[in-house]
Amino acid sequence: MKSFIKVMKALSDSNRVKIVKMLQYKIMCVCELRAVLGISQPNVSKHLKVLEEAGLVDYRKDGLWVNYYLSDGINSPYVASILGNLKHWLDDDPEIVGLVEKIPFLNREELCG
Repeated sequence: MKSFIKVMKALSDSNRVKIVKMLQYKIMCVCELRAVLGISQPNVSKHLKVLEEAGLVDYRKDGLWVNYYLSDGINSPYVASILGNLKHWLDDDPEIVGLVEKIPFLNREELCG
């Protein structure tokens, strides 16, 4: 029950849902997420930590970059199920559409440099 509640709580914040939706399209760093969401770097990092602890998001270090991506859900049936369903949810939401449209124009060297 605890792992189920952790996943549900992680998705109870609109910024965390937005992060999950954006990570469906691209592996992203904190600077890119910050730029699209328009919130501070510490807030993005806190949101990512909650998502990571719930098993929804994972990261990989690549030199100076820390790249965040969606988990494969292999360790939790709740994560696998919710991420599978979220792929089809909210795609027509105007706020999500607006965020996703910005992703191709991100330049991490400019944002993080």
